[in-house]
Amino acid sequence: MDSLPIFIRAHADVQLFSWDRQIEAATRFGVTLAQVEEIALERGILPARYQRNRQAISVSDQLTMFRSSVCVVGCGGLGCYVIEELARLGVGTIVVIDPDVFEEHNLNRQLFSTPANLGTAKVNAAASRIGEINPAVTLIPVQAAFSLENGASLLDGCQIVVDALDSIKVRLELAAVCTSKSIPLVHGAIAGWFGHVATQFPGDPTLKTIYQAWESGNGVEQHLGNPSFTPALVASLEVAEVCKILLGQGTPLRGRQLIIDLFSMEIQAVTLHNNDEEQE
Repeated sequence: MDSLPIFIRAHADVQLFSWDRQIEAATRFGVTLAQVEEIALERGILPARYQRNRQAISVSDQLTMFRSSVCVVGCGGLGCYVIEELARLGVGTIVVIDPDVFEEHNLNRQLFSTPANLGTAKVNAAASRIGEINPAVTLIPVQAAFSLENGASLLDGCQIVVDALDSIKVRLELAAVCTSKSIPLVHGAIAGWFGHVATQFPGDPTLKTIYQAWESGNGVEQHLGNPSFTPALVASLEVAEVCKILLGQGTPLRGRQLIIDLFSMEIQAVTLHNNDEEQE
């Protein structure tokens, strides 16, 4: 009987391995789709679903992403888009943390929210959706509220964390836990026509600087609301930051905050802090 690597090589077409062949290989050799994908990538053969990535992301880069683990905290307006884009990009393991279920007011913007999913745990809907669009990706649903008490254990094994929360208090707690565990944090926030993105690297005071004037209460999104387009854009910028950090390429938003005004169609980057200065 042929070995799995021989099967993959024999059935690759111009270094591309089709989805039908991935399913056939998994069934024939009694392995998971994730195992098939990893073995193909190790041998320089690209699963055909990623062929439109390869002008920007090499096969070796694709393997790096497949072996990566990203945690998304929050599975609402931002989080749903972040999760789907990470899965389509080919990030191999995605941990999703959120305590809530879908409610009717989520239907205007939250990608996994449908009338049929009302009352369903958001993390379970995320797992179902990702299982449909990229079954080679492992999504780990955690139906829990993030806090200082459980945060360190929830982030174990994650290389990067994405902030998709709607509470400034919890965002600051997430930033503190990421600092304690030396994990980069990609932060995004949305409100109405507006949003911002920044990346906090270990040792940087990024979120403390952004929210230094905050004392209590929720963010402005509670009264500005969120139309469908704002989370889609901000989430995409967050995923681009994750991709750059995982691959060690490009220029991340370290020490900078990207401020987005979709009403006036203006985007500007402002300096938050000097990356080289000694942090407390």
